[in-house]
Amino acid sequence: MNPALELDNLTKSFGKTEIIRGVDLSIGKGERHAIIGPNGAGKSTLFNLITGRFPQTGGSIRLHGADLAGKAPFEINRMGLSRSFQITNIFPKMTVFENVRCSLLWSMGYRYNFWSMVGRSRALTDSADEILDQINLTARRDLPAGVLSYAEQRALEIGITIAGGADVIMLDEPTAGMSHSETDYIVDLIRVVTEGKTLVMVEHDMGVVFGLADQISVLVYGEIIATGTPEAVRANPKVQEAYLGEALEAH
Repeated sequence: MNPALELDNLTKSFGKTEIIRGVDLSIGKGERHAIIGPNGAGKSTLFNLITGRFPQTGGSIRLHGADLAGKAPFEINRMGLSRSFQITNIFPKMTVFENVRCSLLWSMGYRYNFWSMVGRSRALTDSADEILDQINLTARRDLPAGVLSYAEQRALEIGITIAGGADVIMLDEPTAGMSHSETDYIVDLIRVVTEGKTLVMVEHDMGVVFGLADQISVLVYGEIIATGTPEAVRANPKVQEAYLGEALEAH
C-alpha cells in the first residue's frame, strides 16, 4: 500500500542558504504524525514545500503516489490535501456559517458562476451545518467570525480545513497561544474531526504531541534526526540532546 505522503531526499535552499537538507519521510494512511523541532529547524518551510507554497530545490514529494512537483496550492488541495496556518486565516466579517459554506463550494461541484444561488442549496446548507456541529460552533452559526474567541476561531479554521473533504490534513501549530482549557478543547476537536484521515501537524506543546501523535519526526537544522513512536522518540538520546532535554520528563 502506498503511503499517504512521501518525501524523498527533499531539499530547499534560499540562495546559498540550505534550509531543508535531504528529508526522507513516509507517512502512512490514517496515521497521526507530528513534526517537532526547535525554532528555526525548518518546520514551516517543510509545510510550505508540501503544500506548494514554495517549490522544492531537489528531491520529491508524493501524495498518494502522485508527484506534487510544480503543482499550485489549489491543485494540491483538490488532490486531497488541506492545511491550516499558524496565523488564523478566516473571513472575519462573514458569518461562521458562511465561512464553512465557502470552503465547501468546490468539493460540492460549484464553480465560477455568478448565477448560482448557493443560498438555495439544501445539500450545501446541510453539509455546512454538519461541519459546524462537528466543531461545536452551531450556537455561533450566524455570528460574524471575527467576534469568536481565539479558540473558537481556530476551531472554525479546522472546520474550514476539513470541509473540502481532504483525506490528508496538515495543521501548523493548532494550539499556539492557547490556555490549558482551550488546548484541551482543540485537541479533542482534532481527534474527532481527523478520525480516519491522515494528520500531519507541527506543534510545540509536547503534551499535545504525545497525546495525539502515533508517530513523531524530529527536525533539527533541516534534517530529520529521528522518527518513531512517542515512546521511542522520548527515549532517544539524540533527540533529548538536540531538542527535548529535561522538558520531556514533564510529559
